[in-house]
Amino acid sequence: MLTDIQIADQAEMLPIEAVAAKVGLKKDQLEQYGPYKAKVTTPVAPVAGKKHKLVLVTAINPTPAGEGKSTVLVGLADAMNQLGHQTTIAMREPSMGPVFGIKGGATGGGYSQVIPMEDINLHFTGDLHALTSANNTLAALIDNYIMRDNELDLDPRRVIWRRVEDVNDRALRNVVTGLGGVMQGVPRETGFDITAASELMAILCLSTDLMDLKRRVKQIVVGYTRAKEPVTVGQLGFADAITILLKDAIKPNLVQTLDHTPAFVHGGPFANIAHGCNSVLATQTSLALSDYTVTEAGFGADLGAEKFLDIKRPALGKHPDAVVIVATIRALKYNGGVALADLKDENLAALEAGFVNLKRHVQNIQRYGLPAVVAINHFVADTDAEVAKLQELCAELGVKAVVADAWAKGGAGTHALAEAVVELADQPADFTPLYDVDLPIADKVKAVATKIYGAKEVVFTKKAEKQLAEFTKQGWDNLPVCIAKTQYSFSDDQTALGAPSDFTFHIREFVPKLGAGFIVALSGTMLTMPGLGKTPAAVKMTIDENGTITGLF
Repeated sequence: MLTDIQIADQAEMLPIEAVAAKVGLKKDQLEQYGPYKAKVTTPVAPVAGKKHKLVLVTAINPTPAGEGKSTVLVGLADAMNQLGHQTTIAMREPSMGPVFGIKGGATGGGYSQVIPMEDINLHFTGDLHALTSANNTLAALIDNYIMRDNELDLDPRRVIWRRVEDVNDRALRNVVTGLGGVMQGVPRETGFDITAASELMAILCLSTDLMDLKRRVKQIVVGYTRAKEPVTVGQLGFADAITILLKDAIKPNLVQTLDHTPAFVHGGPFANIAHGCNSVLATQTSLALSDYTVTEAGFGADLGAEKFLDIKRPALGKHPDAVVIVATIRALKYNGGVALADLKDENLAALEAGFVNLKRHVQNIQRYGLPAVVAINHFVADTDAEVAKLQELCAELGVKAVVADAWAKGGAGTHALAEAVVELADQPADFTPLYDVDLPIADKVKAVATKIYGAKEVVFTKKAEKQLAEFTKQGWDNLPVCIAKTQYSFSDDQTALGAPSDFTFHIREFVPKLGAGFIVALSGTMLTMPGLGKTPAAVKMTIDENGTITGLF
């Protein structure tokens, strides 16, 4: 059996100008990065006569058994094109943290991939490096400001702007800077986040153009004065310098699938510690040029889809016309208590027990008033009885469950799902927001925790309660909330599989991200800098004298 990278290496790619021409983009709208990658100059005018439909692909909570959301997304888009429904893709670009760690890349797999997969999973067009440089330039400017005149009396103990790296590096979670004497800066405690969790990543993904990005950068709160008043980038005068470093990164990237479907791959926030959606600009560009745009939201629907609908949708100005919820029979049996080694064995009782996880995700999407279909991502060990049982359980919820064999067969294995998606997307949707954005912050957190996660109550630490009062005083309470929590469970306990209910959800602190336009609520023990596992993917990678890479998935 060929690996993902071997399949990708055998692909015959079209020149990027030919891919662009499929959606009417001209050569002078492209900034090429070699023959197969390009940035697209925006804005792109909507093409008259297109349907401009949006399909959101999400999933159940991730498990070690695998779900394959990106693979199904790519196979679905290829299938829709094969059936004559003109479709493009808008998805996130990978962070090198997971690529060299445990989770892997974000280009799909098997015969449903976006390519060139090595480039996309590694440095791509340099977007994450630009974000890292911009973030850390701002950090350096802040430290220099404190060391020099510090006219605003920014308190070194209350600087909340942290440095970032696009790697998993637990040793940098908490550090002390400015050691070594007077000319080395002002000593203070700080730390590093992963670039994908940075506010600049969120700003890049939510901005509608370069000037909107600059406006958002000005609003970033970097810390507080000794009098406990917030200090913004705009007050410090650094916004233009930071925007300059991101002037190219804000432009969407265009690549292709193995079947030559145009794919806008841009922005890469994680859904467990950020808002988990690709850029507004990439999605808007795809929508403008297409009958159907297939996009994604990270991890399970409790994280990525909720944040897409409550954070990204207002900036995008459009809700999805249909939602695909990806699940595997293996993962549902795992939720039903089956050990990894036994997932290949038929087990209808465990499938039904684990179905509660998928059921809650379906009901959550229905709560928003959006039509949904379940994609059963096919594995060879799935039995006919298990497929029939899952389809029966889904039918009881009023949703169709369709088998998709995207990994092994690409678009050809996803035709039935494509037909179901087109049927749903062409019907009117009655979207209803989860909460009124003008509610108090605590009420918005409670709405997500109780209505989406299934919690009985939310408990705030004393620090969080104090922050709530301060944020309200500052007038920051009319922003949506971005809850950072484990991706493995509906709750803040990653070991609680299935669909836990009536639990207490814990918020330890809040972080204002005014540039991004939301308030982050940190739950449980969530960390914004991941660590590497015992055997990182990095140790399995090799490169030969010809530059051929192996071990990259």
